[in-house]
Amino acid sequence: MPKTSEKYKTNYFFKKENETDPIVFIHGVGLTKEIWAPQIEFFKDNNILIYDLIGHGKTSLEKKQLNFEDFVKQLLNLINELDIKKIHLIGFSLGALIARHFAAQHGDRLASLILHGSIYKRSKEQKRVVENRYELIKTDRPVSKDRALRRWFTEDFIKNNKDVYNKIYSILDENSLDNLLKAYKLFVYYEDDDQMLSQIKTNTLVTTGQHDVASTTDMSINLTENIKNAKYEVIKNGKHLCSIECADDFNKTVESFIDKNYDEA
Repeated sequence: MPKTSEKYKTNYFFKKENETDPIVFIHGVGLTKEIWAPQIEFFKDNNILIYDLIGHGKTSLEKKQLNFEDFVKQLLNLINELDIKKIHLIGFSLGALIARHFAAQHGDRLASLILHGSIYKRSKEQKRVVENRYELIKTDRPVSKDRALRRWFTEDFIKNNKDVYNKIYSILDENSLDNLLKAYKLFVYYEDDDQMLSQIKTNTLVTTGQHDVASTTDMSINLTENIKNAKYEVIKNGKHLCSIECADDFNKTVESFIDKNYDEA
């Protein structure tokens, strides 16, 4: 797959079918662009852009530490290099936080915005839990990966889809531990900025899985209330990676929202 020429050497996949605004998907921490396979198949008639975040998959990380401006610049550089004027942006988990920052700074480049599985205003207990997960990654990576997958998928799905479990596990396994910790630290200690959210003027949809234990429905509802004209939808029966487990419902929810914004463009 191609890489950009700028300093991040971003590894990406761009499928162009027509002249409409592309749909861009940003994955979560520890994952890669490969998690969007169900969406690539479903949106086969649309222009699609997926890429590996800095320090993930086949995109390198040369810095000692990361910040959100790095990720914002990475996406901006990518669409500039591909000469894309506007995008429909979908961010998942850490990707949703990146999408929030991008939308606040570069809303003129967005046709629509979907924030999926996003944290918002974690309680002290929720912060303590995620800090413990961060420490577990350092001391027992195999256990941390298994626990992550059991947070992200229902037990029934794991039981009946061992190939998917193994695929996601291998993605987590192949990422550099040092790079993972740099990115995960940003997620663990993230502090929400309502002033930044007030800068988002793009038509926005906030979604999460009904049974997501980390990016809860309450978080998504509260986040929706703090973004002007945002709408909220729950993905029924889903957990964190419901874009895979509940792909049909997730894809149709995304399609409906994007179609409305194609019409308004």
